Amino acid sequence: MVMRALARGAVRFVLLMLAVSFLTFALVGSSPIDPVQANVGQAAYATMSAERRAQLAERWGADTPVVERYAAWLTDALHGDLGESLRFNAPVVTVVGQRLANSALLLAAAWLIAGVLGLALGVAAGARSGSALDRVVRGYCYVLSATPTFWLALMALMVFAVYLGWFPLGFSVPIGSVGAVPLSAQLYHMALPALVLSLTGVANVALHTREKTIDVLSSDYVRFARTRGERLGQIVLRHGLRNLVLPALTLQCSQIGEIVGGSILVEQVFSYPGLGHAAVTAGLGGDAPLLVGIALATAALVFAGNALANVLYGVVDPRLRREVRP
Repeated sequence: MVMRALARGAVRFVLLMLAVSFLTFALVGSSPIDPVQANVGQAAYATMSAERRAQLAERWGADTPVVERYAAWLTDALHGDLGESLRFNAPVVTVVGQRLANSALLLAAAWLIAGVLGLALGVAAGARSGSALDRVVRGYCYVLSATPTFWLALMALMVFAVYLGWFPLGFSVPIGSVGAVPLSAQLYHMALPALVLSLTGVANVALHTREKTIDVLSSDYVRFARTRGERLGQIVLRHGLRNLVLPALTLQCSQIGEIVGGSILVEQVFSYPGLGHAAVTAGLGGDAPLLVGIALATAALVFAGNALANVLYGVVDPRLRREVRP
């Protein structure tokens, strides 16, 4: 049964990768951006001969139909070659690996902060439904969910980096750093982008957890616990928290895609050299191989998040564990 589930998951993963790669190629192929002009520059393109333009277009596949380009790319990809990045003049695997390493800590920190803060605010608001705390949390979540991520990042950069000087203006390491950079310096540069990025997922988790908390506290077993003289904090910790963690975990794992998407804007504002920043650079340059590599990496992250949620369900609630048959 376990092997059957793993096989189904592997088939779904392969189909997902094929669909994402083909759609990315199709979207880049329909883009009005000329990769030759975008990558050589406007001035160089204007003085370039027609023969040279044709050579570059042939080398980069600018005039090749999308289906043919995708078939050639897929053949190489099956052998582990995802192509060469036009913008970075390096293998796509190398560029994606380096940028993903920079973004991994940022995305993980933002994801964890969003989940913990959203769960805490939701439980606090639901336990004190109708109170001033509940109104403040709901108002905070409504405003936060309606605030564009890039505007929030700009405000945080202006206030905490420019005016107060608490954080650096951007980048993942100090300017001019050569060689290995201490982890403390990396965390210092990552702190503000991670906090801003985490706020994109707090509102949904908090509001959903609040409603679930109200439902749990109105259940029969909670009423029985109240008649036994248990305090509200004890009831939430002993009887309600496990029932609240599971739906919050479901929503949190489904938000991995939103956090990855939000990282594109946040990394641009903070000039953070991660996967999102590389995606914008590749998009503006019509760099199809790199865009496909980034799309595959992000799709794999979302798929892994959903798979992780299925594993954690059994840890949080043993009733959801499937019996393994010999």
